[in-house]
Amino acid sequence: MNAMDSDPHGIRAFEHASWQRVAADYGDTFAAATRGFIEPLLDAAGVIAQTRVLDMCCGPGLVAAAAAARGAIAAGVDFSSAMLKIARAAQPRIEFSQGDAEALPHADGCFDAVVANFGVHHVPRPTAALAQMRRVLVPGGRAAFTTWPRPDRNVPWQLLFDAIRAHGALDAAKTPPSGGTISSEESCRAALAEAGFDDIGVALIQGTWAVASVHDLLAAFRNGTARTAALIDAQDAAALPAIAAHMAQHAERYRRGAELQIPIAGIVAWGRKQESSNQE
Repeated sequence: MNAMDSDPHGIRAFEHASWQRVAADYGDTFAAATRGFIEPLLDAAGVIAQTRVLDMCCGPGLVAAAAAARGAIAAGVDFSSAMLKIARAAQPRIEFSQGDAEALPHADGCFDAVVANFGVHHVPRPTAALAQMRRVLVPGGRAAFTTWPRPDRNVPWQLLFDAIRAHGALDAAKTPPSGGTISSEESCRAALAEAGFDDIGVALIQGTWAVASVHDLLAAFRNGTARTAALIDAQDAAALPAIAAHMAQHAERYRRGAELQIPIAGIVAWGRKQESSNQE
């Protein structure tokens, strides 16, 4: 099912409920997986001192804070009031607004850069969100976003999905479909082109996710994701110990002392808004 065939209202409602639920725990759990991609994301968007930058799908405001640390003039926007409460408390000098990524509450051409760290693939219509990013950019401005490769190309998800396949049910969660498939370098490039960007670039970034145990990994998935959390929660309670044990067995190869240092990959994609006079 693609974004056009899906129910955007159902997707948005599911995503909103998910992020409202996990907001309080996200910073101490799944944020460890996403933090390592913040600096490459800001680099891709050309964020430096005095850059006016919008952190779209900002969550607890981690990217906006990193941009401000560079001397940028940062702002954030998210649809989750629970996430925004955390962002505002942590970064009171940054302006955070509540709004939909498909209808940003900002005027045309008011930012030099717009970024989204693992948020675009949660939007019902990712290309619409990218078009909004382009709309609020000045001519010549840059947008950049990160997304996850397919689970079979990313070790943390491989560990979980293989364990569920062996001891649970991969179809247990009755969640609405994702709004779009932006999980490869090619699909990111195509989405940016469809949204009207030029000078498009894509890079696969390899990092490490350090956790004390697979129980911390499971907790992070449950407190920092939408569909993956729903999949875990939909498993038979009696199967969860076997799922965890399977993950622990196969994750042990990544142990370095007291930690599991699990390889993790993210895609960083970027584009520029044309400077020509025929911008819409």
